[in-house]
Amino acid sequence: MIELVSLPLMMGVILTGILAYLGIHIVQREVIFVDLALAQIAALGAAVGVLVGLEPHGIQAYGASLLFVLLGAVVFALTKMREQDVPREAVIGITYVVAAAASVLAFSYAPGAAEKIQDMLLGNILFASARDVGVVLAVSVAVGAFHLVFRRNFLLISQDPDQAAQRGISLALWDFLFYASLGLVVVSAVGVAGILLVFSYLIIPAVCAMLLRRNMSARIAVAWGLGALGTFLGIYLSVLLDLPTGATMVCTFAGVLVVVAVIGAVRRVRPAQG
Repeated sequence: MIELVSLPLMMGVILTGILAYLGIHIVQREVIFVDLALAQIAALGAAVGVLVGLEPHGIQAYGASLLFVLLGAVVFALTKMREQDVPREAVIGITYVVAAAASVLAFSYAPGAAEKIQDMLLGNILFASARDVGVVLAVSVAVGAFHLVFRRNFLLISQDPDQAAQRGISLALWDFLFYASLGLVVVSAVGVAGILLVFSYLIIPAVCAMLLRRNMSARIAVAWGLGALGTFLGIYLSVLLDLPTGATMVCTFAGVLVVVAVIGAVRRVRPAQG
């Protein structure tokens, strides 16, 4: 069993390390569904690549997905963060729906369309290869280092975009860099983990951490710990009960969120009673 789950566990830990951190930024920016949209755009790029004859898991298909994601990052970055007639979340939602529908249409021309659509949503992390782990690790380290170097700009824009603008920081530029870096991780991960699991890694540990902690460093540590816990429990239950791994992990993350929400509610009630 250890041999079976070692690579999926490594993949899950890597995804936790980078996506839980990025997820805290996403929740603070209140653009919760941007990961779903970028993941779906990446899947659309892959579908279009397959449609024109590219190898599904080759470097050219990866390049097609990355190109589509970068275009999506441009669109999201150009959407104003402050006063606006149309909320950014509406633009993200529309982008997701259109990309999802276009992906289904593109995959409908390929053999085994239903299987490809299911893999797009849930992936198959249990069969992650050493090459998959290596690629995701390299991308995650690169993106993590980039965010570490420029952490002050990213944090300020996520927490107080008005102050960032007053300091002369280009919101559009740094927004694009944030979404582009997130997109790099999504493109490398979504083919293995699937759209729904990648979204769970990005949002659920971050939300849990924000329910329990206020300090950014503490939130990152809690998100990493809970993300790792959800990974281990999800994969263990999947193998033990012979269930689809991606779906089991998503539901396990949801269970962790419920427990954390109850703990957070109890902690809020106790001071009020005191």
